[in-house]
Amino acid sequence: MIRSAPRARTIQVFARAPVEGAVKTRLIPALGPAGAARLHARMVEHTLDAARGAARELAAELQLWATGEDAGGWLATQAQRRGATLRAQPDGDLGERMQAATSAALADGARVVLVGSDCPARTPQEFVEAFAALEEGHDLVLQPACDGGYTLIGLARAAPALLTGMAWGGPMVFAETCARARAEGLRLACLPATWDVDRPEDLQRLAALGPPWAAAMREAPDGR
Repeated sequence: MIRSAPRARTIQVFARAPVEGAVKTRLIPALGPAGAARLHARMVEHTLDAARGAARELAAELQLWATGEDAGGWLATQAQRRGATLRAQPDGDLGERMQAATSAALADGARVVLVGSDCPARTPQEFVEAFAALEEGHDLVLQPACDGGYTLIGLARAAPALLTGMAWGGPMVFAETCARARAEGLRLACLPATWDVDRPEDLQRLAALGPPWAAAMREAPDGR
């Protein structure tokens, strides 16, 4: 069997199925379990749409890396609609899972850009800019988040020291990653900072993006 050559660029999206009570739990006091799950689903769809737009422009492979229970096959449906390859995240903490996913793409000879699904301001252009930086000679691209983390990572070569033993979710993740990159001698580029949605105080900024996002935040009629 003749195999086609791997693409030079891979876009990876990490996501979890919108199961009530299992996603966006810090938003449940404001939105209820159903509202938090509905908003999560909308953000996953938005991220995949942005990634698909970039993948088409860049001739990149699009991968959706799934985790958690998905009895209804929601993530598989989302991947199929956008021509994405569906893969399962392995066991381990976030850094270990990111390391496994990015290493798989790098081993195939591709530069890789990985994002989560919590950033409603995500655009295709951010992927384009990240790959441009990698192809200009940078080893690492990060997009910092306002809460001290980052919402995008791009790699031109493996760098496991960046992803292992990190205190994920804390306010120093971006700064610590930059410090590790310097220690490893990596050439780092940063995209303009953005924001993600994790806490009730993020919802006002989200609503300002327009009616579709306001609709996604409405709690179910029964208050769930």
